[in-house]
Amino acid sequence: MVENQSERGAAKRFGISRKTVSKMIRHAVPPGYQRKEAPVSPKLGPFVGIIHQILQDDREVLKKQRHTAVRIFERLRDEHGYAGGYTVVREFVGKERLRQKEVFVPLAHPPGRAQVDFGEADIYLGGVKTRIHYFCLDLPHSDAIFVKAYPAETTEAFLDGHVAAFAWLGGVPLSILYDNTKIAVAKILGDGTRKRTKSFGELQSHYLFEDRFGRPAKGNDKGKVEGLVGYARRNFMVPLPRVRTIDEFNARLLVACEKRQVAVLRGKKESIGERMKRDRLELLRLPTDVFDPCEKVSTSASSMSLVRYRNNDYSVPTAYGHHDVFVRGYVDGVVIGCGNEVIARHKRCYGKEEFIYNPLHYLTLLERKPNALDQAAPLQNWDLPEDFEHLRRLLEARMGKQGRKEYIQVLRLIETFGDVEVAVAVEDALRLSAISYDAVKHLVLAKIERRVPRLDLSAYPFLPQTTVGITDVRDYLALLQAQVIQGRVEVSP
Repeated sequence: MVENQSERGAAKRFGISRKTVSKMIRHAVPPGYQRKEAPVSPKLGPFVGIIHQILQDDREVLKKQRHTAVRIFERLRDEHGYAGGYTVVREFVGKERLRQKEVFVPLAHPPGRAQVDFGEADIYLGGVKTRIHYFCLDLPHSDAIFVKAYPAETTEAFLDGHVAAFAWLGGVPLSILYDNTKIAVAKILGDGTRKRTKSFGELQSHYLFEDRFGRPAKGNDKGKVEGLVGYARRNFMVPLPRVRTIDEFNARLLVACEKRQVAVLRGKKESIGERMKRDRLELLRLPTDVFDPCEKVSTSASSMSLVRYRNNDYSVPTAYGHHDVFVRGYVDGVVIGCGNEVIARHKRCYGKEEFIYNPLHYLTLLERKPNALDQAAPLQNWDLPEDFEHLRRLLEARMGKQGRKEYIQVLRLIETFGDVEVAVAVEDALRLSAISYDAVKHLVLAKIERRVPRLDLSAYPFLPQTTVGITDVRDYLALLQAQVIQGRVEVSP
């Protein structure tokens, strides 16, 4: 082109073909080598439809149980008579899987919207390695986050997480995106709509936010909170935290969430905290009434005055045996009621097939069946001061069977006055040798009413009595005379 030579002449001069010269003239920069897609091998061609069907069916199968290229090759060879090589199958399967990979559209997130999910991780709780679950709420517009840990991913934890997050935000998001957790979704209907669970319906009815749900098995529909689950685990739980209580751990998590608000993320010009202000402007107001974050269950008490909740048995007073009751399960407690009355409160147990007793629930029955006192399971691990056992031995030694009944009556005083007050009264009764139920009760009342106790032991002939004789003047004179003889008394002039 510079020397005005023909293409033929240039080809002859440089020793290349005329086609190459023509291509060089058409392109100012060498276009590089572009390989054309190779056609399907003639041997594999008849089996392409079978491979497509296998890959299509794999979409409905657990990821770890899908076909590998080797397994597809073996099935083609053994079941369909394929006579070609493995390499051709492997390359074809690789290209097909690449075509099937999903491509996503970048999303813009308006303020006031949220996403919610749960994650799990291990921590050292009280020195013991423990698996915990943590509630995550993400505000995609500002990337603000809220994380709170719980012993298990349960209905009450799900509800309590929302209540805590809304209180921290100072408002309620306009809408919240969820996966199809069974805690919130009872059933997916044929038209794709979700039938909410009773507990989730009550939560939404109280706070009035819009609920949205991602497609089943499509975590990318709520990619922000999915990313938060991993972020919280990597940044807040590595190395494994060591805490005494889960409340201490939650205090750490809250500090970490608030500390993150000063960060300016990639592609943003404002900090998380500055963008979070726009989120808060769009939030719904918090209701004036407080939501009760618990799971509600109706059941009945057994013949042994036990109520089963979440595979554990909790005691109720024996008067409510065989009665219909309702249970409110909280993150840290279980409240049992009958009618409009609360009849029992217990600390929440996250074990399985365990019995959680309150010994006081069985004392009324033991008063009628005192012979069962030693074998009563609810009293086996009752941590009482040693004075109680000492009092029982004395009562039974002096009064026999009646002494055992009186001891049970002493225990029943704890129902009314509390264990500390009764323990002090038992200690005083032993010191005064006033070994009886009435004496202990009198001492408790005197302590509460701040008056001097007045014990009249004449009504208890079985108690040890102290006899005080009348002083005789002659005995005193005899003693004085003996001292004069021994020279111990000085006579005044």
